[in-house]
Amino acid sequence: MQPERHFLPAKLQDGPIRLLLVGCGGNGAQMLMGLASLDTALRAISSRSLQVTVVDDDTVSEANLGRQPFYRCDLGASKAHTLVERVNLAHGLDWTAVHGRAPGAVDVHTFDVLVTCVDTAAARRAIGAAIAANPERYDRDPPRYWMDLGNRATDGQFLVGQPPRAGDRADLVRLPTVLEYFPELAAEGAAEDDAPSCSVAEALERQSLFINRVVASHALALLFELLGRGSIGHAGAFINLASGQAVPIPLPPNPNTTAQEAQAA
Repeated sequence: MQPERHFLPAKLQDGPIRLLLVGCGGNGAQMLMGLASLDTALRAISSRSLQVTVVDDDTVSEANLGRQPFYRCDLGASKAHTLVERVNLAHGLDWTAVHGRAPGAVDVHTFDVLVTCVDTAAARRAIGAAIAANPERYDRDPPRYWMDLGNRATDGQFLVGQPPRAGDRADLVRLPTVLEYFPELAAEGAAEDDAPSCSVAEALERQSLFINRVVASHALALLFELLGRGSIGHAGAFINLASGQAVPIPLPPNPNTTAQEAQAA
């Protein structure tokens, strides 16, 4: 028996894909740079493209230099506007930057794919609440996918899920979202560790120099398989730079698979 695979819905197999990137700091900035390459690839192999909106309410600080793709001339500028203007100029795109905080600054229901690169459990809970806040509209035009990235000093993870819909058929296998896969994040009062660093040296003590680049590269590779090739064989991965390991997060089991087929797999 062939391994389980998740296939891209027909709705996203033709035309532009509306993608919202929330956060363009450590992981988000690396994701944005890679999304420009993904857009180029989609245009080359299909008639599709990415229409990206980036939202972040932060400005560039001294501590961001080194791990994030900013320069000294960017200090004090909006992260979202700085990076989106740079990508648009380099690739001839017209992507949108919003200097603000999601979900208040944007309507998450107007996007096909949501990518969150946020620092706190509270920010993830706010996004999840916004997705489910208007059931009638959500069932008509929801985000089809929610990819979340997170990391600590030398390890991180990424996961792509599908927000639940009231009209889902019972026999459909849905990819759990980050709040479902990590239920501790959904609990109010979850521990947070989002204190800002004051210098490049302090930032490097808190996080490895290339952890964001590695996590984002793996996440982008999965997005390319899903959006570009049409299917994926895993839902994400745990990555550890200290041990050199990358452990995939398996797709949820298909309840329609017989016990004999599961054993054969």
